[in-house]
Amino acid sequence: MRFPLALTLKIASHITKQRLKRVPRFAMVLQLEPLHTCNLTCTGCGRIREYSTSLKDMVPIEKCLEAAADCDAPMVSICGGEPLIYPKIEELVAGLTEQGRIIYICTNGMFMRKKMRDYMAAHYTAAMEPQLARLVAEQLVTEKEAEAIRTAEGAAKQKVVILPSQWMYWNVHLDGLEYTHDLIVEREGVFKECIAAIRMAKILGYQVATNTTIYKETEMAEIEQMFQYLSCLEVDGHTISPGYDYDAAKKDMVKRLGKDPKDFFLTRDLTREKFKDIEKWGEMFTLFGTPVYHRFLAGKRQLTCSAWAIPTFNVKGWKAPCYVMTDEKLGHFERYQQMLDTVQWDKYGVVNDVARDPRCENCMMHCGYEPSGAMSSKLSDTWLNLKFNFSSRPKKVVAGEKVLAFNGFSVGKGHLAEAKSTVNKALAGARSVYQRNGDHDHAPATAIPVSSQRDELLAKLRENGRIEVKPE
Repeated sequence: MRFPLALTLKIASHITKQRLKRVPRFAMVLQLEPLHTCNLTCTGCGRIREYSTSLKDMVPIEKCLEAAADCDAPMVSICGGEPLIYPKIEELVAGLTEQGRIIYICTNGMFMRKKMRDYMAAHYTAAMEPQLARLVAEQLVTEKEAEAIRTAEGAAKQKVVILPSQWMYWNVHLDGLEYTHDLIVEREGVFKECIAAIRMAKILGYQVATNTTIYKETEMAEIEQMFQYLSCLEVDGHTISPGYDYDAAKKDMVKRLGKDPKDFFLTRDLTREKFKDIEKWGEMFTLFGTPVYHRFLAGKRQLTCSAWAIPTFNVKGWKAPCYVMTDEKLGHFERYQQMLDTVQWDKYGVVNDVARDPRCENCMMHCGYEPSGAMSSKLSDTWLNLKFNFSSRPKKVVAGEKVLAFNGFSVGKGHLAEAKSTVNKALAGARSVYQRNGDHDHAPATAIPVSSQRDELLAKLRENGRIEVKPE
């Protein structure tokens, strides 16, 4: 079948149980943000800016586990910020596993290999040697790291670690192939590390998913190529969602990048255009989510928002009314049920293409509409979802082996390489001024000093290029 049976039955039984009890609103997925600190500054992400006053704040692990029990969602998506920065991430995963939750660790991938080396060190035996040898051969672990794993003792052996499990997924952020993804995360080399982490995870027996956000400039043909490539890496599934211009993201784009949000985020019509082939993709790739939601994205049906089904808990409490909006009058709540009872849910979302709240106009995100597709009481929707979930898993896409995934930093064509080339060309032109005047030691009185030209170019690249260019 398409998805693991145990996970499918757990979610289905949760929905059935709530319906039999006639509970009108209940949680399906908890989006748990134990911190908002992140090592990247991804374009389009307003999270670490919305909570910029609390970057050093963290939710105590006891409160994280209490929040999961409070809403009793069968699935917990640990996000943030970068959750692998959270000092108690291993204990948090262990605690949620003990509660019987399905866990997604939504990560940018930069610390995954470190966490997996910790796991190997804590559980190393001779039986693990073939895996370790393969990791070394494929340059996913260095010889020095391998030796440290083999000889680990004391604290390393006693450390709580993140174990491979049928109940846990690494959920790696990928918004395109190397060049595109590194541009969006605003750092070169991130895509390369993500792929290395995915390969290592699959060798060690972890489940791996990816999450992708689609923006106005996204080339859907590239995303399809990316899925083909990931199919060959045996990635277990993918989530995909439209980029929405929520307030914090818009403010960051204007203030930090000097860009017009309209040039980056999707409108409702653009979302439907971008996702017109989503049903075909659902047959080709293991897309997480429901076919009902996919049809909604393609503009083939209407859904109402069910933001209460995927609530967010963070350093300030239960975020109201949803993951991307914080209503000034509501703010955050201490308890999930308190939020359910207080928020006037019929004031939000879009009905028949008419926004109840102006901020909801262009939103078609999974955190509001995916649960509506999963919980639909229409027999046709139930049949569509059942057929989708219990159908055969899509086969490996052989064409993915020919995809040129590394088309940026690792082949010397990254955005930083382009910037340096621009600087070098400009500097070469500046130096020729001195050569033409036959004076290599003193610039003409009317010439602009080379250092000034260079500094000006670097300043412009820093301001407008969204990249880091360090003076030599």
